[in-house]
Amino acid sequence: MLAAMMPANALVEIDINKGNVEPLPIAVTEFISNDEIGRQISEVISADLRRSGLFAPIDPNAFIQKITNPDVAPRFEDWRVINAQAIVVGRVTREADGRLKTEFRLWDTFAAQQLIGQQFFTQPENWRRVAHIIADAIYQRLTGERGYFDTRVVFVSETGPRNDRRKQLAIMDQDGANLRFLTQGDDLVLTPRFSPNRQEVTYMSFANGEPRVYLLQLETGQRELVGNFPGMTFSPRFSPDGQKVIMSLEQGGNANIYTMDLRSRSTTRLTNTTAIDTSPSYSPDGRQIVFESDRGGRQQLYVMNADGSDQKRISFGDGSYSTPVWSPRGDLVAFTKQSGGKFSIGVMRPDGSGERILTTGFHNEGPTWAPNGRVIMFFRQPAGAGGPQLYSIDLTGYNEQRIDTPNFGSDPAWSPLLE
Repeated sequence: MLAAMMPANALVEIDINKGNVEPLPIAVTEFISNDEIGRQISEVISADLRRSGLFAPIDPNAFIQKITNPDVAPRFEDWRVINAQAIVVGRVTREADGRLKTEFRLWDTFAAQQLIGQQFFTQPENWRRVAHIIADAIYQRLTGERGYFDTRVVFVSETGPRNDRRKQLAIMDQDGANLRFLTQGDDLVLTPRFSPNRQEVTYMSFANGEPRVYLLQLETGQRELVGNFPGMTFSPRFSPDGQKVIMSLEQGGNANIYTMDLRSRSTTRLTNTTAIDTSPSYSPDGRQIVFESDRGGRQQLYVMNADGSDQKRISFGDGSYSTPVWSPRGDLVAFTKQSGGKFSIGVMRPDGSGERILTTGFHNEGPTWAPNGRVIMFFRQPAGAGGPQLYSIDLTGYNEQRIDTPNFGSDPAWSPLLE
């Protein structure tokens, strides 16, 4: 895809470091086109921005001006009347070789100036990706931080009764579109994990009762056996450079944390206790590891250096803590907390300070971060009948949303931004 950017100074912006941010009113107009694709792209952009919780797209029925030429500046007074702080206009045309050419401009209504202008060339089947990329560009221009819309989520799709679930590995766009299955469901699959810098995942598969860890290349479908690990509790997580994985292996009733070099397949032991140390996750700079351990009597969160030194506890609240995941920004650790018969998803700083609970339910588990570190996805198992469903929530805790999947869904893992 090709892009050309025209920067300009803006008055309109969103301070996402405040607590509960008031969503910014924005007008996403229908992109000019000879078919439905212009409207469809506009709708996906609008939906992305709305789901972020930072934007409030205005109902198109309220628009006074109908955009007929996106190359001409809008009549800003018409948009100020309906309180549109920013305006998105665009056009979709088809090149002689069949490719789509998509152009858009973002305007600051009150400053009466263009903030950004880009164009993309792509195959028609990639129109949704173009919409996500445009939404990311708008998000970044108005917040100062990278977006997360041009991403995918891999998860476990579940069907059947609770005591006999068929579990398949599935992948979808972050908004639930373009779902496809990566495994057939012949063997039980668990805990997929995305590489931080490539479109590949690790996951655990049980064939004949034996846990095996596979590395799956999403673009080619090539599957590679990482190894057989009889005592493994979760699928391994990648190191930030993608060259190693870190995992917990059980031997003799206790579990310790190991790393494995993916090229040499050599392993290095990092913890050596009689407790259960599990669910390790690297900091984004690769220098530290957060993990859970019951060495103090119940599950708590600990941090250590990447070589296993300087192990120290960071969680001290009531209840037990599990499934820690370090934010891509490095500033927070997400976790599952069990207390008072309920499960919560929360965050704390890597030194244990600033603990905040974002959402609580009958059974919430498995947080995973969007690549910009502003949104968390997790799964919720309701009480009684039914099965797990995927949800997302932002760091304010005010913008919880269900992610629709055709079947039950659990164990989500968010991809890095697509290239």
